[in-house]
Amino acid sequence: MHCVYILKCVDGSFYTGITGDIGKRMDEHKLGLSVSTKGRLLVELVYLEEFENKYLAAKREKEIKGWRREKKLKLISSSH
Repeated sequence: MHCVYILKCVDGSFYTGITGDIGKRMDEHKLGLSVSTKGRLLVELVYLEEFENKYLAAKREKEIKGWRREKKLKLISSSH
């Protein structure tokens, strides 16, 4: 199972990523082991979407990364 996820960083920015192990990846983010979020700790998982394979997850990640902040906020709020 692969996941697309969105993190909200302490500076208010969003980080969109993909992983096959969300628990391990969150630990990496929280410990500052991810270059992408290292300077923006603390992070909070605000969105998670699961996919059957990596191809579909990567396709969705690319789609979300192309969105403006407002559209990401709508996606996040619709998932709660």
